[in-house]
Amino acid sequence: MTTVAAMPDTDKTGGFAALMRGDALPLAVLAMLVLVTRGIWFGDPVADFDEQLYSFIGWRMSEGELPFVDWWDRKPFGLFAIFGVAHALFGPGPLAYQIVATLFAFAGAVMVYKLSRRLVGPLSAWMAAAISTMLLCAYASYSGQSEVFFLPLMLGMVMLLIDSDHPQFTRRAMWAMLLGGIALQVKYTVVPQCMFFGLYALWVEWKRGARLPRIATLGALFAFLGLLPTLAVAAFYAAAGEFNAFMFANFLSFFDRMPAPQGRWASEHALGVAPLALLVITGTYAAFRMRRPEPFRDWLFFVGWAASTLASVLLPGTVYLYYYAALAAPCALVALPLLDSRSPAKAFPGLLIVAAFFALLSLPDRREVSLEERSAADALAEVIAPHVDAEDNCLWLWDGPTALYRMTGSCVPTRYVYPDHLNNALEVNALEVDQVEEVARILAGEPGAIVTASRPMTLQNAEATALVEAALAESYEERLSVEMHNRTLTAWIRRD
Repeated sequence: MTTVAAMPDTDKTGGFAALMRGDALPLAVLAMLVLVTRGIWFGDPVADFDEQLYSFIGWRMSEGELPFVDWWDRKPFGLFAIFGVAHALFGPGPLAYQIVATLFAFAGAVMVYKLSRRLVGPLSAWMAAAISTMLLCAYASYSGQSEVFFLPLMLGMVMLLIDSDHPQFTRRAMWAMLLGGIALQVKYTVVPQCMFFGLYALWVEWKRGARLPRIATLGALFAFLGLLPTLAVAAFYAAAGEFNAFMFANFLSFFDRMPAPQGRWASEHALGVAPLALLVITGTYAAFRMRRPEPFRDWLFFVGWAASTLASVLLPGTVYLYYYAALAAPCALVALPLLDSRSPAKAFPGLLIVAAFFALLSLPDRREVSLEERSAADALAEVIAPHVDAEDNCLWLWDGPTALYRMTGSCVPTRYVYPDHLNNALEVNALEVDQVEEVARILAGEPGAIVTASRPMTLQNAEATALVEAALAESYEERLSVEMHNRTLTAWIRRD
């Protein structure tokens, strides 16, 4: 009887110890970290720039309007579809896509954790996932940038391909290629990563004894599966009679856009990419000088993925710092030898990096800035709304937050809803219209309100700018100026 009575206590102790040793507690803490690092921007309509455009087009898709036809941009259809689904589920506000982005971010963090567990223990795996989560936010994917949506898809490819001894490897590789094709419909620049994964899968097949005819057949099948989602979207636009609009926006305009003067590298990027470089350099050093990661081939696979991701980042002619968010997960995985608590340095390097990255995020300060900027956006919307309507007296954003169109209930006087498309000199040859002619047409319609900024984000089209300045001086009065994203935004109201 005594032994029987003691058994429940032993089970309880064992259960708690198993919880500490297992995955439940690290994943729960990881979920809290994802919420903490992203929750401060919940409800902020102007948290970042590009996502406002994706949100607007996704929201209007629910009304039967189409990207590339009714509203122009060169991002893939799949990205707008994600935002469209988010708004269909959770409403037209920014919280809709921020909730979905948080789910994607958590899914990515879990996959980093699971992949890390192949090489290290729970604590070290948690540190890798935490670092990946914080780097996403550090590189501006804290709200709704495209990187937060395609990174989990790439991690899914890694999980399907990393076990080269799996008896169903070929079938898993096919699913991985299809997953990569879906990622292409979020951002086309993932092409180098998809190529790396495809070549790796073919190399595994060759190592397993496949002959050249089978390798060629599999290569063609992998390529077809990777292109299938894009081909499906192209077929949809062809059936709708809008294939030319799809083709120009998705592919041709990419080559017509001029690169920025700094090209792929700006001097200020050096400090910005330092955290990623730190992880890769110290992780590689630890792999060869401190503790060899096992299985070593898994770690080499992570290194190859990181290299292909860097190629993805540098693929466009102009590279912005936030593109480096794509490297958050691969760099964290490359750093696993340094994070391994079984190494001579134990868990101290990893804990130090996690603490340092969390401190550098400066979340309380960023929360305060977010509250100030959403208040500024509300103030602009309140001033503008009485002077615009949903029919023909439109607001026009020469330079300012795209979210104001929805916030004011205004119509949009052009299908080039994103201000950068009409004011950016780099886009002068990359649109289906002449920038100056489109600006002149909009101004001839006498918008009820115009928003401008004190400092441009990119090189400006001087001729178009002169037209706007002349119209403001002749027919508009300054009504309100607010600070947002280190710029002064001004709402101009038509005098009559």
